[in-house]
Amino acid sequence: MKFITVKKRTLCVILSGIILLCFGVGVCFAVRATSSPRAQHSIVIDAGHGGRDGGAVGKTTGVTESKLNLEYALELKELCQQFGFDVVLTRSTMDGLYDESAPNKKKSEMEKRKNIINNSGADLMISLHMNAFPLPSSSGAQVFYAKGSGLGFELAKSVQTSLSQSFENARDCVSVGDYFVLNYSEIPACLVECGFLSNPEEEKLLQTEQYRKSFCYSLLYGIINFFDM
Repeated sequence: MKFITVKKRTLCVILSGIILLCFGVGVCFAVRATSSPRAQHSIVIDAGHGGRDGGAVGKTTGVTESKLNLEYALELKELCQQFGFDVVLTRSTMDGLYDESAPNKKKSEMEKRKNIINNSGADLMISLHMNAFPLPSSSGAQVFYAKGSGLGFELAKSVQTSLSQSFENARDCVSVGDYFVLNYSEIPACLVECGFLSNPEEEKLLQTEQYRKSFCYSLLYGIINFFDM
């Protein structure tokens, strides 16, 4: 089975991008300091699952999807803020978003996510998840959008393109996804399955700091390219 790796030619791009990002951040902050204090764009980062709902579980290490989702969301938040974006998190801890007294906690959680997203005043939403499938050979990141959402498709395509240019087995095409946070989002939205916890090699890779940082840089580039459109 082919191991997931960052494309060699992309390593230079990533390193160059980091340098350019740092330079861009300095320029951005300098401009904002002498003009308007408001960020140019605002985004919602949604870390899926949480609390009693751990999501998918790694077969080898036992890591939960909810834990990794949060780690990737916090990483992406930091990068986006460095670039000058305002960021709203639906979840910033391992706690669930549901009301403990709610008879249907999943419904309670989804309603809370929907309210945070639609009341945020943000320009887009990106929801982070980890995948799982009965076949352990399944691997690679995939991006979804809501059926009929033109801007959602453009956002998903921009993010997927950035990922496929950086990671060998990231999917090349986006897919329609019937997900609550996509269907009920009033702003452009996409859902990213960062990788498969059912794949032993990918499960371990997803937990490394280097991979997480590289992956979130690619997500940031996809977001920036979407705004540039």
